[in-house]
Amino acid sequence: MLKGKSIICFAGEDWWYHHPHSKNHIMKRLAKQNRVMFINSISMGLPSVRSADFFLKIRRKLRSYARFVRRSTEGIIVVSPIVLPFWGRWGRAINRLLLIFQIRLLMLLFGFKDPILWLAIPTAKDVIGKLGESLIIYQISDKYELNHMDHSTSAELIKQLSEQIKERADIIYYSGRKLFAEAVEHRDKSHLLEQAVDFEHFASTTERSFGAPDDIGNIKKPILGYFGAIESWLVDQDLIKYVSERRPHWNWVFIGNKARELEIESLPNVKFLGPKNYFDLPAYAAQFDVCVLPWVTHNEWVNYGSAIKVREYLATGKPVVITPLYEYEHMDGLVRIARSYDHFIALIEESLTDDSQEKKQARQAAVRDSTWAARAEEVSRLIEHTLNQQRNNCRSL
Repeated sequence: MLKGKSIICFAGEDWWYHHPHSKNHIMKRLAKQNRVMFINSISMGLPSVRSADFFLKIRRKLRSYARFVRRSTEGIIVVSPIVLPFWGRWGRAINRLLLIFQIRLLMLLFGFKDPILWLAIPTAKDVIGKLGESLIIYQISDKYELNHMDHSTSAELIKQLSEQIKERADIIYYSGRKLFAEAVEHRDKSHLLEQAVDFEHFASTTERSFGAPDDIGNIKKPILGYFGAIESWLVDQDLIKYVSERRPHWNWVFIGNKARELEIESLPNVKFLGPKNYFDLPAYAAQFDVCVLPWVTHNEWVNYGSAIKVREYLATGKPVVITPLYEYEHMDGLVRIARSYDHFIALIEESLTDDSQEKKQARQAAVRDSTWAARAEEVSRLIEHTLNQQRNNCRSL
């Protein structure tokens, strides 16, 4: 495992308000033997003021700013830098100055030298070359320029910034199979960093007994359970309405943050329980009869997704039914992939009536070794190898 390094991660998410994501999991493990600074999302700009998400994002960012600099329980320095939520010409220039000043000051205060820069958002491009970095890693988790749902920055600018980071990066990680398959340029430094799972945590769902939490204990079974991001453009509400009309005795339970009200909230068999502590998720998942991922299939940006929750679902041992997602097509059979609304119903019924201990064990076996500890080891080896190559190249000059 990598030791004694300084790592500064510019994440695309917020440490405090998101279900743990790949950067969160990997940095926690690297922090055991390295100094880690985690920079909360500097965003790609706010959505339009007409968007229902506009004021929610303002409130959430202000709460994050109020924390400014905190140390996590793992010893990670978590920073919410003060920047403008706009990425036009002037906003970008001001943010460059603000970011560099704040991060340099924190590097001095916390003893960060020659840091490894881990960039996971295109708008972090402007810090490259300004922090005395020894290595640049670019983690690409999404097709960033296709996301026009939660910010108003132009797709062309986002794409331009992303391409510029690729040029400068020493290592490029793609978090999804579709993203990696389409990566034509920079193949010599491009790698697939698949999502992983906190296996023992989620396996406890079916390996031990849990009392039902109060807010789910009175919901009648069968329960179709979901945890993670809940957005109107992400969750296929038409699918849920279709299924609910035909199977009104199936209860849907959604756990996670949502920016706005969804149409399906009015359905009597759809329950939103709000966000839950990550450590409590197994107790809730223990009440699910089937774990579901009812994402839209017509949104191009969503189709590039590599939802961590599918591996978390598999680790529970529970049956899993999802709508088609490129990332998990190779697991068809372990996860049941619904090709239509009626097929979704059929697969849920199959999950409820035709499951076994053998199938549960097969699902868990598929992800047992795909842990975040294994991913951190993989990352460590490549970083060490790349740094050694750099040193050898310097000696040969």
